[in-house]
Amino acid sequence: MTRRHAEWEYRDVRMSRDATREEARLYVTASAEQGRWELACTRIFRDGRREYRLRRRVIHVSKTA
Repeated sequence: MTRRHAEWEYRDVRMSRDATREEARLYVTASAEQGRWELACTRIFRDGRREYRLRRRVIHVSKTA
C-alpha cells in the first residue's frame, strides 16, 4: 500500500483594521461550513490588519470504470 502526502489548496483572506474580530470570525466560520475550509494560520499586523490562511484538502478522484 502506498501512502500519499496530503495535498492542500490554500486561500488567503485579508481583513482591514476596521473589521471587527466578530466580522472576521463570521467570515471564517461561513467559509468553513460552506466550502469545507479550515483555518491554517492567523497573522495580526502592528497596524491592526489581519490575514487568515484557509486550507482544504484536495481530493483526487480516479476513474474506476
